[in-house]
Amino acid sequence: MSGRVLVGVKRVIDYAVKIRVKPDNSGVVTDGVKHSMNPFCEIAVEEAVKLKEKKLIKEVVAVSCGPQQSQETIRTALAMGADRGIHVEVAGKDYETLGPLQVSKIMAALAKKEDAQLLILGKQAIDDDCNQTGQMTAALLDWPQGTFASEVSLDGDKVKVVREIDGGLETIKISTPAVLTADLRLNTPRYATLPNIMKAKKKKIANVKPADLGVDLTSRLEVLKVEEPPQREAGVKVETVEDLVGKLKETGRI
Repeated sequence: MSGRVLVGVKRVIDYAVKIRVKPDNSGVVTDGVKHSMNPFCEIAVEEAVKLKEKKLIKEVVAVSCGPQQSQETIRTALAMGADRGIHVEVAGKDYETLGPLQVSKIMAALAKKEDAQLLILGKQAIDDDCNQTGQMTAALLDWPQGTFASEVSLDGDKVKVVREIDGGLETIKISTPAVLTADLRLNTPRYATLPNIMKAKKKKIANVKPADLGVDLTSRLEVLKVEEPPQREAGVKVETVEDLVGKLKETGRI
């Protein structure tokens, strides 16, 4: 297959940061907090770049939806080997309510506009853990989908995908154009080298607005409250089985 691959790259709070809930319980604190590319999106970028290195595709385009800072995430993808970027500018209230359905509409519109043969996304983002965007995008485009991919191989206009499922592994073969979502064991993302980081600064990032794509960002969901999980109570050590049974009876467990 010789064509174009679109890769979604989401800007999320860094995985090493301790999440704090806002005092008004309207969401989590993001101001002054380190952000980075969603780890599953890194895997998606790596897979697309590997396909290009094998000369199975011609171009890798990194796409991110969000405020101006999302361009930093696109630059990371460019430093990893993507050819150009598209920043879909979403800010303010629209960004706060941006969900999988709205992103799916954007990705579907871009896939048509860019005449993409493959759309590769991370299986989920570590901030909302929705695991919905890939599936919704495939539905909107009416394209085959290979989700939870741990191995991908191209043969002409066919894609063989090994999927991670509850019962083990499932191998499917689908036709392009198609949507793939990357699972953890698909690959190990490369580190961007300093020369590639410098080259990435010269690569083009197009700026578009959802309205340019004919996408309505109106959300159908309303977040009522965000709370931290309750503190776990301290455990109790017991010396014997009899003590354990006694404690369980005291707490009404048995």
